[in-house]
This record gives sequence, C-alpha cells and structure tokens, in this order.
Amino acid sequence: MNEIERTHFRVLILDKLASLEEENRLGLEGQSVVTLDQQAVGRLSRMDALQSQAMAKAQQTRRDLQLKGLHKALQRLADGDFGYCDDCGEDIARKRLVFDPSVTRCINCARG
Repeated sequence: MNEIERTHFRVLILDKLASLEEENRLGLEGQSVVTLDQQAVGRLSRMDALQSQAMAKAQQTRRDLQLKGLHKALQRLADGDFGYCDDCGEDIARKRLVFDPSVTRCINCARG
C-alpha cells in the first residue's frame, strides 16, 4: 500500500470515528433512566420507554465495538499491517476495506 492509499484510509477511518463519536454523544440521551409519572401514562408507555432504552443501549454497544475496531485499524495502519489478512497474509480487497476499514480478514478467509 502506497502513501496516498494510507493517507486515504487514515482520513476514512478518522471520519468514521468522528461520526460514531457523534452518534455516541447523541445516543446517551436515549439511555437515561426511564422515569414516568404512572398516573399520567399507562403501563404500555412505560414498557415502550424501557424497550427504547434497551435498544439505545444495544446500539451503544455496537458503536463501542465499531470504535474499538477502527482504533485497532488506525494502529495497524501506523504499524504497516493494515490491509493484510490476519489468516493468510494476502491483501484484503480495497472495496472491502473502504466499506469497513476495521476488517482483518480477506473475503475468502472470512467465508471460512
């Protein structure tokens, strides 16, 4: 991978990180403690609020995993290991890396 490609992927990864961090900031509001006046709203509204809270927490977990993967991708990029399959050592397809820069396996190894 040449310097131009490394720079391209670094910018791509940093953009994805910024986007996920913004989603995290906005998503924290949905995870707040559910407090409802039981006389003002019914039991189903409380269940809906609890379900929304659980979904927000699940989305947070997914974003945290994506952030972790992207930070690891930045480290691989700095180490010169970015874009190579962890299993076979071959190049990972550029389209695959553009779609998800955190991948560590080529499509053949990922398929098993």
